[in-house]
Parts: sequence; structure tokens; C-alpha cells
Amino acid sequence: MLSAKSLFQEIVDNDESFRLFCSIAASGEAQGGWENGRIAALVPESERGLAAKIARHGADEDKHGRIFNALLNKRGLRPLPVPPDTDYTKLLERHGIGLTHDKLTADRQLTVPDIVTYLAHSRVTEQRASEQMRLLRKHFGDDPGIGRAVRMIAQDEDNHLAYCHEELLRLARAGHGPAIQRTLRECALAEIRIHRDVSLAVMSHMRRILGWPRTRSTLLAAGIHAAYAWERVAGWRRMVSLRMPAHRDALGGPATTAPEFV
Repeated sequence: MLSAKSLFQEIVDNDESFRLFCSIAASGEAQGGWENGRIAALVPESERGLAAKIARHGADEDKHGRIFNALLNKRGLRPLPVPPDTDYTKLLERHGIGLTHDKLTADRQLTVPDIVTYLAHSRVTEQRASEQMRLLRKHFGDDPGIGRAVRMIAQDEDNHLAYCHEELLRLARAGHGPAIQRTLRECALAEIRIHRDVSLAVMSHMRRILGWPRTRSTLLAAGIHAAYAWERVAGWRRMVSLRMPAHRDALGGPATTAPEFV
């Protein structure tokens, strides 16, 4: 029976598919760490209170990248170059989502609208990350090989999402509500399209590694397209709603470490 659990178990059990999965994940997390670090350094004076939280976000992302690399190292594997068609972070930037590398490397202070863009982009992408890690935690949270890593990353992603909700609501109360809603919608509609394309690309690479038959590949592709169709019609709305999280100040304090992995 084809299920999310059986599919991911097949990927985890094969060294080459696991190597590709962890390489893609580690690269995306490292890129997110760099971006958050640069944003923290360029926060405008009026939002300096956010700098420590953004830096904490970046430190968490760096930690996740190290964890994925440590999982590879435990199996005697080295990271692979990330195929361009699977590079979710770069594809988002290429489609104008989030802050550009040019802006982040310019050493000029960001503006409050830039911070709105950053938080809206993060709110959408952290929704995806939180949902994906919640699924992995459900099926692999007790796995002796990857369970500890899955639980740690899932907790962090939930905190990141809570932080985005809280800070966007604060900025909405300060008068940025229309810009926030407009940016959230633009980001969400672009993200679901890019997520579909990246999912199809990852599936194609896994198919070649694992030797899936054409019928399985066709079924998986149909599932990806069906999920996109639902998100395009209605599912994107879950990415743009804002509510005060139960866990307030989720990124207050120092970043947690992962001594068991690094």
C-alpha cells in the first residue's frame, strides 16, 4: 500500500535516496540560516527589538542543517550537490518571494516594509515546514535512527510559525494590515506552485534512484497535482490567516543546541 509512511521509509532505507533527501534539506536550512542572519544584522532601528528573534530563527536553521549533515555522517555518507530543480529556497527567490540576495548583501538598513515582506514570506514557508515535520514526527518520531532529529526540528518549526503569527499581528495593529494580507496572498500562491514543482522534481530523482515502476510514478505525480489543485482553490487560505499563538514569545531567549548531533 502506498502511503506517506511507506514512501518515506523506502527513502530512508536506501543510502542514495536518504543522501539526496538530507542534502536537499541541509542546503535549504543553511540558506535560511544565512538569510535570517543577514536580516537580523540589517533590521531598521524602529524594529531593533526583533533582531534577537530573527537571529534565533537563523541559528535554529543553521542547527537543522548541521543535524541533517550529522544524520548523513552517521551512515558514512557525504552530502550531494543539490539539483537545481529541487532547490526550494532559490526557486522562491527567483520568483520574487521574500527579500533578494542583492538586498541582503548591500549592507543598507532594511525598511519596515522589508520586515513585513520577510515575516509574510516566513509565515507561509514555516506553515509548510511545520506541516511536513508534523507528518514526519507522527510516523518517525520514535524511529531509533532519525526520531530524535525529527522531534527537535519539528518543535523548532512550530516555534518559528508561532513567532511569525505573533509579529505579523503586532505589525497589523501598527497599521500594516493591508500590506501584510496582500504580501501573504502573493507569497502563498507562489509557494504552492513552487512546492508542486519541487515535489515533482524530487519524485523524479527518487524514481531514478529507487527504480520505481511507471505506475507508481504516475500515481505519485497525480497525487502531487491533486494536492496543488486543492491548495490553488482553497488550501492556500490556511497560509494567510493570522491568529495569536498559544505559545507566546516562542523565539525569546537563546537558541537551543543539538550536542547529540554536532
